[in-house]
Parts: sequence; C-alpha cells; structure tokens
Amino acid sequence: MKKVLIGLDYNPNSEKVVREGYELAKKLDAEVCLIHVLADVSYYGVNYPSFMGYEGYNELAVDLNVISELREVARNFMETAAGHLNDPKVSTHMAEGPTSTAILAYAEEWGADMIILGTHSHSVLEKVLMGTTASHILERTKIPVYLLPIKK
Repeated sequence: MKKVLIGLDYNPNSEKVVREGYELAKKLDAEVCLIHVLADVSYYGVNYPSFMGYEGYNELAVDLNVISELREVARNFMETAAGHLNDPKVSTHMAEGPTSTAILAYAEEWGADMIILGTHSHSVLEKVLMGTTASHILERTKIPVYLLPIKK
C-alpha cells in the first residue's frame, strides 16, 4: 500500500475519518491524499461549529448563490483540513459531480491502493431507498476500501 485516498465530506464527523485514516496510512508508510467531492453546492450553507481547525463560512461574506464562491469555500475547507494534519506531504483533490463516481475516477487516476471512507449511521429505510456513497463505491471498485463507522 503506497497510496491512500481518504474521502472527506463537509461534516464534523469527517475529522474522525481523516485522523484515523491518516494514522493508518502512516503505519503503512503510504502517501496520503484527501478527496472532497462538490456534489451539491447548497451543502456548504450548513453552518457547523468549528471542526478540524476550519471555522466555517461567514454568511455575510459568502453569497450562497454564486457557485464559484462556494468552490472557493470548499477549497479553503480542504486546505485547512490538510493543514490540520501538520504534514506537508498530504495532498488534496477536489472533484465535482456524483460523489461515488468522482471518488472512483480519481482513485483510478491517482493510482490509489486503498480508499478510506466514513460510514454515517443512516436508517435502514434511507439505505434501501437511496443507498450510500460507501456502498456505491464498494459495488464498483477493484481497490480495497477501508470503512470507518461514524455513529452519532
């Protein structure tokens, strides 16, 4: 395992995924890349408290109707999250589109040996009706996937 891709979503639970994924990658002496997919720009309007050193957006300074500004918010989030690890070798990649498709495409392009994702505690009905990013990736990948359970 030389390259580990860690999926990061805009949610405070991502801190656990990034921290534990990074620790595993370091034990494997692997290169680390954090990936974030900009699937729905309205998602960045959620005003969470500070996590992974990221203070969030200032609703007065960001016009949520302007997609380019939201891309910048997402880029800032990624840079801050990577900086939170205090490892200048950690790289980041931001993609757009359907999350599972974008993660799989970049994992192949980058040559990832492992994908690390968090699994949120969705209800059984929600999983049946819409599935999860993790399950979509597991169904379509040839790359090993390491899942970290995230419970509320």
